[in-house]
Amino acid sequence: MKFTVEKEHGLAIFHLHETRLDTTIASEAKAELLILCQSNIDVLIINLSEITFCDSSGLSAILLADRQLRERDGGIIVVDGNGKVRSLFEIAKLTDVIPLVSSVDEARDLLIED
Repeated sequence: MKFTVEKEHGLAIFHLHETRLDTTIASEAKAELLILCQSNIDVLIINLSEITFCDSSGLSAILLADRQLRERDGGIIVVDGNGKVRSLFEIAKLTDVIPLVSSVDEARDLLIED
């Protein structure tokens, strides 16, 4: 699994450099997200802008990160630059629970608003 992580002032940006977030990499993604969530961050931006397919196991990795940070009064923002994750979020009724934005800049702007 290819990814990069940037950290700054209680914020981490996890950028997944893959086209699929499915059963083939979901367990590895969960492990990496769990490690990040246990570090000293309040907000995690999960950048899925390169994703063209996400299934329920990929969604499970996202939900694990959300649950871990919510337990510490933090949260996640998901970047879905090409709209491929939105339909799964709509089916799972998560669009009102986890912010879904189209770019990292939009995610940063959302943090400034809060």
